[in-house]
Amino acid sequence: MHVIIDRNRMVHDVQHVAKAVSPRTTIPILTGIKLVVSANGLTLTGSDSDLSIESFIPTVENEKELVQIEQEGSIVLQSKYFSEIVKKLPGDTIEIQVHDQFAATIRSGSSVFTLNGLDPDEYPRLPQLKEDLIFSIPQDMLRNVIRQTVFAVSTQETRPVLTGVNIETEEGGLICSATDSHRLAMRKAKIEFQNDQLHFQNVVIPGKSLQELSKILEDTSDLAEIVVTENQILFKLGNLLFFSRLLEGKYPVISSMIPTQSKTSFVLKTKHLLQTLERALLLSREAKNNVINLKTLGENQIEITSTSQEVGKVTEQMETEKFEGEEMRISFNGKNIIDALKVVDSDEIRIAFTGAMSPFVIRPIDSDHYLHLFSPVRTY
Repeated sequence: MHVIIDRNRMVHDVQHVAKAVSPRTTIPILTGIKLVVSANGLTLTGSDSDLSIESFIPTVENEKELVQIEQEGSIVLQSKYFSEIVKKLPGDTIEIQVHDQFAATIRSGSSVFTLNGLDPDEYPRLPQLKEDLIFSIPQDMLRNVIRQTVFAVSTQETRPVLTGVNIETEEGGLICSATDSHRLAMRKAKIEFQNDQLHFQNVVIPGKSLQELSKILEDTSDLAEIVVTENQILFKLGNLLFFSRLLEGKYPVISSMIPTQSKTSFVLKTKHLLQTLERALLLSREAKNNVINLKTLGENQIEITSTSQEVGKVTEQMETEKFEGEEMRISFNGKNIIDALKVVDSDEIRIAFTGAMSPFVIRPIDSDHYLHLFSPVRTY
């Protein structure tokens, strides 16, 4: 194998595929990135067996030559060293040549590296998926959907299915939800189906996979094609393929958890509430449970307090708008609410309570396509 590649494009694509390489894998070949040179260009692959990313650099793109092929072939190079080397090389192009015993020479400018490679035939093949269930969604919308749900997945491995985001279809759209059993984030999105018969539910994508995917998605309305199979999902982004295994297990039925009526509701400025809760958490952070108390004071005011036995107490009052219903007091995990408010795109939110011991809902005022649900905390 002998190839010369545009350095900037190589750095960009190597960084993407390296996201799938886990340093903790017990399979030595998976600590590497696979390079395959064919007549059309260079294909890079990284995988940790749960997550695989393949990126293709064509010989010519937009009339610019990216890859010059001297000899076809393949090699697996240690990701840890290869990705760092590529990033720091001095020239505009990178020349990679593979010799006997899988030794690779990497040249750029006046710099020459020799790396010991691994046998590419030992590298696992990527899954070949049947493309029966396929739909499209703009990349920027997909990125937003991930941002507004993935923070609520569980970090506990006791119920593995809750460490992922569940996606299912409804008429003309997609419902994505994440819960750790104390909070729930739900987001709806309009999508383009390749066929009208497309229906699926209980498709649970690992939260870690989606976090890596969101770093690769670009802020563009270009479509991402998504292929769903029984145990794998594939995201096609131009010259990049992103495979992830799906989580096994039955995801909770979300629709039954969301209250349809409320006893008390009011509207607050998102940023103001976020800053108030951040101040309140300054004291309760030490108590490990992040408990914040809220009570209504007449029609247009609420009081937020937080107490720490060792540190002290903080009290702050806030103006509300559109107050409806009865007086109430409730305690909740302030950090959970802060996480949700950080991904709300609306200037104002409506909070609806069904009682001091029942879950409550936060919705943005100017859109009905997402909501957050929280369980209160018992403080007595």
